[in-house]
Amino acid sequence: MFGFGRTQEELPESRFARLVTPHLDAAYNLARWLSGDDTHAQDIAQEALARAWQYFASFRGEEGRPWLLGIVRRAFFDWHSARKSRAQREEPLELESHEHLADESLWAENPESWAGRLSDAEALNAALAALPVHYREALVLRELEDLPYKEIARVIDAPVGTVMSRLARAREMMLKALKDEGMAAYERKG
Repeated sequence: MFGFGRTQEELPESRFARLVTPHLDAAYNLARWLSGDDTHAQDIAQEALARAWQYFASFRGEEGRPWLLGIVRRAFFDWHSARKSRAQREEPLELESHEHLADESLWAENPESWAGRLSDAEALNAALAALPVHYREALVLRELEDLPYKEIARVIDAPVGTVMSRLARAREMMLKALKDEGMAAYERKG
């Protein structure tokens, strides 16, 4: 009569808000690193969110983050494929703007250390952006989104061994690119 002992089922909107929306920043971040462009990343993340809502009724479980990131990944590849099929030349990857570092108070402490940090960050961004997309996505998911190997495997729909292999290869490629950049910078100074 009073419904004691029966659990009230959570509304889809509430469940979506609880399981998916907390991961919107991660979705945008992955889209940004995959596409290399803020505007495209916003479009991809928005498309992924629309797909997530559309297919949310089929979602089972309590791990919304890897599920959403998998949708972002598929949305990126669909976007990339559509761009390619229209025979448009892909735009070069752009690094994030560092205009926020123009605040003089930041530079007043130790300009040399800030210049070094900015240079290091730019080198890291460039090396990461230059990786082939399959290596870049694995590295972003592990190092920037802090996903465990098992969740990365779910996102990219690959065995854990493949994740480990891609991460190892991506790290090797990053290290080589950073070493090459360091040597080029050293040779330019000399």
